[in-house]
Amino acid sequence: MGVLQMKMVSWNVNGLRACLKSGFLEYFWKVNADIFSIQETKLQHGQIELDLDGYELYWNYAVKKGYSGTAVFTKKSPLSVTYGIGVEEHDQEGRVITLEYENFYLVNVYTPNSQRGLARLDYRMTWEDCFRNYLLQLDAKKPTIVCGDLNVAHKEIDLKNPQANTKNAGFTEEERQKMTELLEAGFVDTFRYLYPDRKDAYTWWSYITRARERNAGWRIDYFIVSERIKNKIIEAEIHSEILGSDHCPVALEIEI
Repeated sequence: MGVLQMKMVSWNVNGLRACLKSGFLEYFWKVNADIFSIQETKLQHGQIELDLDGYELYWNYAVKKGYSGTAVFTKKSPLSVTYGIGVEEHDQEGRVITLEYENFYLVNVYTPNSQRGLARLDYRMTWEDCFRNYLLQLDAKKPTIVCGDLNVAHKEIDLKNPQANTKNAGFTEEERQKMTELLEAGFVDTFRYLYPDRKDAYTWWSYITRARERNAGWRIDYFIVSERIKNKIIEAEIHSEILGSDHCPVALEIEI
């Protein structure tokens, strides 16, 4: 395959069927990504007919109907595709798809939400350790690119109202620490690598409070790459103008 400049996009569509009615395909064709990953498809097999000419489509469905789910649409045929992380406890919700290429792995992930009242925080902590171990196993073989909704704003700069949210899902000390552990294990947050001080850069806004109009958001959608390829990052973008979900797409251009 050799060194290629590749454009990758990730988007939590919060229900693909709804997003298709709200401009998904217009954006998909316009952005022209080599690899396009989505989270929260909220689909079961056979519930949608999506023909994306020139792309191979890979789906991971949750056991529970109308819940979670991931997909990857790629122009480049992978060497192999893996669903889940090989831990049964964590592989019931369609949260991970891994595509292996000659020079890298692409991992699309929808991290479990700790939920209201932090009802699922303990599960989330277990998940984080297992997922990090999974990534380290891949990274030991070849550089790894992780994209998706990681359900955490890492630093105070990554959300509008940090003080008010320190005990809320997505900004607890425990979740933020797990993100720190992941990065310290040899990974780089591509957006922050290029733009360490950029404020008001968010990827998710609550529907409830008309937060998007006020840009009172959170940055919880990421492209994270193995540290040893950080010098290959060309651009990391947040496409906040794109509607159709409560999340917006994020993009990465990289030589790989």
